[in-house]
Amino acid sequence: MPQSGFYAKVRQGMPALIDQWRHLGRGEPDRLALILAETARVAKLGDPDTTPDGEILAAWSRPESSDAIPLWAARTATFLLMQMPARPVPQSDEEACTWAYCWLRNRSFDDVEAARMALPRHLRDVLTHAVGAAWADRQGLRLV
Repeated sequence: MPQSGFYAKVRQGMPALIDQWRHLGRGEPDRLALILAETARVAKLGDPDTTPDGEILAAWSRPESSDAIPLWAARTATFLLMQMPARPVPQSDEEACTWAYCWLRNRSFDDVEAARMALPRHLRDVLTHAVGAAWADRQGLRLV
């Protein structure tokens, strides 16, 4: 089944999201990979089969790796980035789509406005359009 235009953007934005986590996270690459996997398990954002190492994290940061990145890694990186005091923001439309998609996957909302209002304040303007697109994509999947 071909990917929707929106989901294709989500996959394209995943390497940049992982790269932000690598550069803004504190610690050695292997430690950052461990934090990502352990946070996924504890926060119930996914259940990694194995814990990646720093080399895998670096590989996931390359644009050609977009289809290799597990969803738990993107969901967890989004979860962690949104809580950072540095207030990072997506750097491209594709990365914004990834953040919005993961935002909706990480939490439950009754409607798109609730999802937008629950965003950290510094992300509301940046992600409002992407959250709308993610919501429309998610609603479209429910019709199948």
